[in-house]
Amino acid sequence: MLFHPMDFLIFIAFGISLWAQFRVSGNFNEWSKVPASSGLTGAEVARMILDRNGLHHVPVELVRGTLTDHYDPISRTVRLSEPVYYGRSIASISVAAHEVGHAVQHKQSYGALVLRHRMFPIVNFTSGIAPFLLLTGFIFHQFSLLGLGIIFFSFAVAFQLITLPVEFNASSRAKKFMLAEGLIHSGEERGVNKVLGAAALTYVAAALISVLELLKFVFIFMQGNEEE
Repeated sequence: MLFHPMDFLIFIAFGISLWAQFRVSGNFNEWSKVPASSGLTGAEVARMILDRNGLHHVPVELVRGTLTDHYDPISRTVRLSEPVYYGRSIASISVAAHEVGHAVQHKQSYGALVLRHRMFPIVNFTSGIAPFLLLTGFIFHQFSLLGLGIIFFSFAVAFQLITLPVEFNASSRAKKFMLAEGLIHSGEERGVNKVLGAAALTYVAAALISVLELLKFVFIFMQGNEEE
């Protein structure tokens, strides 16, 4: 039976995920209209914080799209979307500082980030095979394949769980950087918290969905073994 009572919880978690994504775009749009007191662009803030942390060699590049901002650990590059790169708003400098937070994590070999990088090749492999194993196990009632699929899928779940402290830590660093450098004043902290908090919620929701899906597969596997 493909349907399971836990599907209801997964559906709720999926709804939370959609709501979180809505909040990300909503908060970003709202605080994009509020100019930062520093008057600096996201690119200038990113460059300043990188240089203050001895990361002069890390470039800040423009990337297409909206909310496509990220730190590339392979090329060691901070990439900012156009609204963030050129923007002088609370939202722009918050996102820019967050991505720089990842670059500083990389320099300092932040434990969760190091583990995440080491897991990536394994997760890239297992996440591609897990759906095939799970589906085949369900259709043909091959619980050995289902069990293997669960093991492979658990790597992806672990990867998402490890991502949480990485993202929360980067946001914490971003706020500390901006306050220490005088890039925001106390009255602007609310906007920074809104923008970064909404983004963090999307990672929490994604992790929750994955954990619930994994538990569903485990319960089905256990029930199948009991019936045999």
